[in-house]
Parts: sequence; C-alpha cells; structure tokens
Amino acid sequence: MKIIVLMGLLMACAVHLPAQDQGQKVRLARLVIDSTQLDEYKALLKEGIEASVRLEPGVLTLYAVSEKEKPNHFTILEIYASQSAYQAHIQTEHFLKYKNGTLSMVQSLELIETDPLVPQMKIK
Repeated sequence: MKIIVLMGLLMACAVHLPAQDQGQKVRLARLVIDSTQLDEYKALLKEGIEASVRLEPGVLTLYAVSEKEKPNHFTILEIYASQSAYQAHIQTEHFLKYKNGTLSMVQSLELIETDPLVPQMKIK
C-alpha cells in the first residue's frame, strides 16, 4: 500500500524531464529504526537529505516519510538522474556521515529497485 501511495505521489506531482534524464535510478528504501534513537535518526536523515538535494544536481528527489501508527518505520523515495549520479551520491561526505552515524540505529533495511510507471516524470 505504501509503495502505491508513494508512486501515486510521484505521478501526481509530476513535470516532464528532458529526454537525456530517462536513465534514472528510482527506488524505495524501507527502514525500521530503534525507537530509543528516533530523534537522533530523524536529525541525521534530515541533514543528509537537505545536503544531498542542495549540493548534488544528480539527486532529483529524496522524500522520506514515517508511518503514523509505527513512527520508527520509514520509507524513502529516492530518484537519481542516473546510476552514476547514485554512485557519486554514496561517496559524498554528507551521505557517509548519515550512513555511518545511523548504523547502530537501523534495525532493518530493505532496498526496493523499481521501474517507474512514467519514467519521464519527477516530483516538482
């Protein structure tokens, strides 16, 4: 259900991308976080997302949500301009700070590779 809602959000907030951007990497990251470290996790996630979107032109979207009934369950919609943009992203200082800073907080991580229904679209 969450995947359908996030993909619906992707389509509802869409604008056209140039043709050269159709090689995007789009995926969902589903995480369960230790509830005793939730505030610290949220702060590191927010800092990492804001830096990624601000500093990396290849990061098109990082949109994180937590579940109302299970606030330690997160889903992050990730859209990168290309596979190479993703590879560059995971080598940045701000991503490594997030990744290394949250290692002890993450109880579960599932990365779901997707095929976008409308690949020429992105969130505004």
